[in-house]
Amino acid sequence: MTAALGQSSVPRVVVADDQALVRAGFRMILTADGIEVVAEATNGAEAVDAVRRHRPDVVLMDIRMPGTDGLAATRQIMAGRDATPRIIILTTFDLDHYVYAALTAGASGFLLKDVTPEHLVGAVRLVRDGDALLAPSITRRLVERFARGESEPPPDLAGLTKRELEVLALLAQGLSNAELAARLYLSEATVKTHVARILGKLGLRDRVQAVVAAYRTGLVTP
Repeated sequence: MTAALGQSSVPRVVVADDQALVRAGFRMILTADGIEVVAEATNGAEAVDAVRRHRPDVVLMDIRMPGTDGLAATRQIMAGRDATPRIIILTTFDLDHYVYAALTAGASGFLLKDVTPEHLVGAVRLVRDGDALLAPSITRRLVERFARGESEPPPDLAGLTKRELEVLALLAQGLSNAELAARLYLSEATVKTHVARILGKLGLRDRVQAVVAAYRTGLVTP
């Protein structure tokens, strides 16, 4: 799993969106909850530069921006040699086809722009910690379509233990570590260990890829 860049307990965020009101609104919501917005960007090129200069934990990345769009910026950021931030894709439409390409490029999650303040704050904190997929109302449709479009063979689950298969199946439902722990009567630390082992054994980058793998292997079905 990609390590978060920030060393403090306060998430550090870059907000990339071409609409000033959206950036201002997100900044106000995040700072009110103690999250530090280290920079704003009006297009993808500015977002890439902001990541290089400020090394944030999370980037809120709009897909549709003039010039370098969010998809191209995500690819550039994730191709960096140093530790990279978690990227949350912002989209207006819940079936925006660019979201699938963004997941392929390395984005860790996605949110609709009409997200509530509570969900926005929770999403930033969860993704910073590598915890959960976002926007549960559209996660299944996005992941299912994304999984069907994969051309590479699905990973082999034979190396996973019975417990790890159980964790992966529940993770594919969008459960957070806390929810997994409650469902399986385990500590969150134990759940995090299981998730890390699953990612390591399957050679996956993050939970997004793990969910896609669960669908592609047939461990879970639509």
